[in-house]
Amino acid sequence: MNPETPPITVLLVEDQALVRAGFRMVLESQPDLRVVGEAGDGVVALEMAARACPDVVVMDIRMPRLDGIETTRRLLAADRPPRVLVLTTYDLDDYVVAAVRAGASGFLLKDAPPEDFLSAVRTVHAGDAVLAASTTRRLLDRLAPPLDPVAQRLVATLTPRETDVLRVMARGLSNVEIAATLDVGAGTVKTHVRHILAKLGVRDRVRAVIIAHEAGLGRPRA
Repeated sequence: MNPETPPITVLLVEDQALVRAGFRMVLESQPDLRVVGEAGDGVVALEMAARACPDVVVMDIRMPRLDGIETTRRLLAADRPPRVLVLTTYDLDDYVVAAVRAGASGFLLKDAPPEDFLSAVRTVHAGDAVLAASTTRRLLDRLAPPLDPVAQRLVATLTPRETDVLRVMARGLSNVEIAATLDVGAGTVKTHVRHILAKLGVRDRVRAVIIAHEAGLGRPRA
């Protein structure tokens, strides 16, 4: 990490103290990551987030007093909302669907390897989604209503090349994979993604992918 670059600050929200301790140990082994607090339920998480202003909140779903879904919704209503990475026990369940609807930037299995966990925190902080391509289709099938005219109008503001990038992004591919698919440079893709997010008025790729699916880009062509 560049000494002049501040570390990514993380708030851990998990009701099991031993699990929190494990996540903290993994995070604090990295010079570019810093844990600024821990919470065992959503009520405490909201209080700590208001004080610490973390960059990323690692969020459990099933907790006492206030669950992770409502906590995520309230966190993202703040003036300076953090990115939220949801922890789940199952690959895809109703809680994950609800968390993404509430605004979470991605989800990760609790038994994921430490390197995947660290990568997910950094990826979410960078504004990318943590949605494995293998599960993106099933997630979107659960989320997407019939074609949405509002989403279609938003997508219509994109250039043809940006539309191509969004269509491939809707399959759950990373920037590198999009670049290989469209035979362009990864830097070019990154620029297109930034423009896409700005034109769609969204903060991260999860929202962009959902809009793409609602507009019909992520669905099989007739």
